[in-house]
Amino acid sequence: MDISNSWDWNAGKKEIAQFGNWPASFDWVEEPYASPDGEKIAAVVKTGEMEFSVCVNGTAWENTFDKVWYLRFAPDGRLTGIVSDTGQWTMAVDGVAWEEQFDYLWDTQFTKDGQTIVCAVQQGMQYLIASNGALWETKFANIGHSAVSLDGSRTAASVQTESFNEGEIFKFQEGCYSVAVDGKVWDRNFINAWRLAFSPDSQKVAAEVRVNLYEYTIAVDGQAWDTTYPIIWEPCFHPSDGSVFAPAKADGGWTMIRDGKPCWNGRYAQVWHQMFSPDGNRLAAIVAPKYGKWTMAIDDTPWSRTFDGFVTDACFSPDSSRVACIGVNDKRYQVCVDGQAWSEGYDMVWAPVFSPDSQHVAAKVEKDGKYTVVVDGQKLKESYTMVWDPVFSPDSQYLLLKALEGSGSDTVYTRTVLPLKDILG
Repeated sequence: MDISNSWDWNAGKKEIAQFGNWPASFDWVEEPYASPDGEKIAAVVKTGEMEFSVCVNGTAWENTFDKVWYLRFAPDGRLTGIVSDTGQWTMAVDGVAWEEQFDYLWDTQFTKDGQTIVCAVQQGMQYLIASNGALWETKFANIGHSAVSLDGSRTAASVQTESFNEGEIFKFQEGCYSVAVDGKVWDRNFINAWRLAFSPDSQKVAAEVRVNLYEYTIAVDGQAWDTTYPIIWEPCFHPSDGSVFAPAKADGGWTMIRDGKPCWNGRYAQVWHQMFSPDGNRLAAIVAPKYGKWTMAIDDTPWSRTFDGFVTDACFSPDSSRVACIGVNDKRYQVCVDGQAWSEGYDMVWAPVFSPDSQHVAAKVEKDGKYTVVVDGQKLKESYTMVWDPVFSPDSQYLLLKALEGSGSDTVYTRTVLPLKDILG
């Protein structure tokens, strides 16, 4: 179920909070965050000597802490922050701290529905994963990249399995790293293990691994592909058939690999950040057809439009027919949709979003220190002190705009629902 179905989609503007008054109430106010539905604005605040809390819509949490950082709203609207209390760290959710405390924790991750909160933790100079406060039974000497399954039931991380010191180069080359899934380590060690991916059914885990000083490949549930490469990037699973895809440098250049064999004919100066369409029938990736020229390739067919800087934040439309991304030339950011760049460039553009019916694209942009939103290349008339990523209504008829308006003590946080017909005419 789409969480946004329960939000208020009545057209109009609501003034949520007088954000400009907050600095007068606290010793200082940090960067604000808006909730997914736009009904809340929150920021870490200093309430006293070595005393911190979080202010939400003008009211601070009852509990205070030694420190609060990495404030984030979960997709379900709960507000999370990593907090320190008497030298121990934990996670606070809507002001209530987990019972478990740690020497340190970081790398907060959420499932799509927001029900599962995962982070890496340090405990007694050892490392493990916590999921909604529940810990792995096994601790490790070191921990790296982590991942959570789509349904939130499982977690995985790259871990150090063997201890060694700086001088033990031969022991290092024998392999001292692997992947732990729910705290249980794969049977095989590698020289290194990096980015991880769960299969859609949560049953398998793939990781990029280094099998010797010069060769890299993908391992699935501890079993490495037979073929190795000079370098390889983060893997992903096919949405339905269980096969694993990863960009790798092969003979003639970079290409896409499927289960250890090339599946694209094209060879590029670079391929990475691959993604499947929602229906699983199309595979896109950011590519460089030649050195210094960046674009998107869909099913091994690159767009003719290229960018000299870089391409980032690519996404498929919900119906799988369209692709949008950000392209940069000479520090000028543009939204590019289906190979066509919007005419105006900006100092910064944030990740574009498609409407549920796949007909429209919107993005947050910045130019000359002012923020606004652009829809299908048309910029809103108003500019703002700050604006958050736009959200389309489930019926694709409205756009939710979360923004700070005004300046100084007169700054106001507003939530506005705009009919698309009023934006596009």
